[in-house]
Amino acid sequence: MNEFFLIVLLVLVTFVFLTGLCRALVMSKRSVALIEKYERDKNNPKLIHEIFEIISKDIYLGNILKKNNATEKDIFALHKKLMKFGDFRKYNRYVPITSFFNKTTLKYLLEHKDDDAKSLTEKMMNHFHI
Repeated sequence: MNEFFLIVLLVLVTFVFLTGLCRALVMSKRSVALIEKYERDKNNPKLIHEIFEIISKDIYLGNILKKNNATEKDIFALHKKLMKFGDFRKYNRYVPITSFFNKTTLKYLLEHKDDDAKSLTEKMMNHFHI
């Protein structure tokens, strides 16, 4: 009986781990796709709409948006702030886009949306080790 319980527990932990890993890979892939798509058109309003649409559909990021009553206008304002000091790409990271696809950074951005552009960008750059 004990062995059965441990096997079930191991299967559940493995499932949760693999599900989380797959979600992280999917979100990373979507972020990189947007970075590449808008690399030469960074101020296109469609970018903000696509970011908001993707993160709204994600269960974790969508809950963060709802909890903070975030709208597309909030994402636009935050993106504008991040563009001021973080408009450069390092590998597959581009602060004005990548920051919205991570639970920790999205939560921080929405909770500190009234902070100045420099402090928000520095916080995001530190998070992504840029």
